[in-house]
Amino acid sequence: MTTTPPAAPAPFGARLRRAMDTYGPLCVGIDPHPSLLADWGLGDDVAGLTAFTRASVDALAGHVASVKPQSAFFERFGSRGLAVLEGAVAELRDAGTLVIMDAKRGDIGSTMTAYAQTYLSPGAPLFSDALTVSPYLGYGSLAPAVELARESGSGLFVLALTSNPEGAEVQHAVRPDGRTVGATMLARLARDNEGAAPMGSFGAVVGATLGDLSSYDLEIGGPLLAPGIGAQGATAADLPKVFGPAAHLVVPNVSRGVLRHGPDVAALRGAAERFADEIRAAVA
Repeated sequence: MTTTPPAAPAPFGARLRRAMDTYGPLCVGIDPHPSLLADWGLGDDVAGLTAFTRASVDALAGHVASVKPQSAFFERFGSRGLAVLEGAVAELRDAGTLVIMDAKRGDIGSTMTAYAQTYLSPGAPLFSDALTVSPYLGYGSLAPAVELARESGSGLFVLALTSNPEGAEVQHAVRPDGRTVGATMLARLARDNEGAAPMGSFGAVVGATLGDLSSYDLEIGGPLLAPGIGAQGATAADLPKVFGPAAHLVVPNVSRGVLRHGPDVAALRGAAERFADEIRAAVA
């Protein structure tokens, strides 16, 4: 008796494009920061973390294209915090909401392989649809994550042009070939996305607060995760000005702008829907 092997998973880029077309491109961050826990009337403890995460998942699962949990705010509670994160990831993915794990991992060799297996191996407790990674040990150091993402149908978001002021000293540094380090990362991503349709699975993190980026080629064939909308000062209306012809690739990330409406689930969902409508109109 022969058995039919399981179908290969659809690549992350294709699934993300479909979700963006259905729900709008908004990605909502789940960042259980101590100040937000306090604003919600919750304790800065595992019970508060659990209640915060429960309300966020109830509000967002099945209602937005993607959600980006910030791993550090769960990790600080140790194994109990990671258990909360594991449960949230599973529930969101079961509801069809894509999970972009914001862990910003980056290392070399077997260590990078272990990081990739933690987040990109099907069956792993924290298996996510995509992972944020740091390429500043060299883009080639990400090879284990790139390879595993291809195998598992997952994606990566590589830090390229971040919005923090400190990032400029590395990302805007000019290489001997005259290209900045940030531009080099974008070019390497474009190469890894070659031939992918309707969108590649290897994206860049590019801040929405950076102003005119017309000197950079942002048409990398993959998504552009854009933090900075809301509390950091950027608006949906800024997206076409910042990203130009690449605006159709942008996945704008809003965290505090949505989360400040908690703990009421309906209020959280309503805020996410308003941001999604504004962003969809701005980039249409």
